[in-house]
Amino acid sequence: MAKFTKEMINDYANKLYIGLTEEENKMVLDEFEIIDKTCDAVTEIPGIEKVTPMTHALLDFNAELREDVAEESIDINDALSNCDNVDDREVELPKVVG
Repeated sequence: MAKFTKEMINDYANKLYIGLTEEENKMVLDEFEIIDKTCDAVTEIPGIEKVTPMTHALLDFNAELREDVAEESIDINDALSNCDNVDDREVELPKVVG
C-alpha cells in the first residue's frame, strides 16, 4: 500500500471541507504512520494467517432481524399539522450547513 503523503491528506481534507494548517497536516500524517506501522506489526505475528477473522467483537452477538411487517401509518396531514412552513407535502427547514 502506498504511504500517505502531505498532498494526499490536504486533498482529503479539502474534499471534506476541512481546513488544515501545516501543523495539523503533520499531526494527521504522523498518526497515519503510526497506524500503518501497527498494521505492519500485526501481519508479522507468527501464525496470524491461521486465525479466523472476527465478524463481531462480542461472541454472543445475534444478528437475527425481526420480520418486516407493514403497518398502518399516520396520515400525512396529521404528521404535518405541527410544522410551520409546509408547501404541499414538503417541509421547509432552517439551513444548518454553511
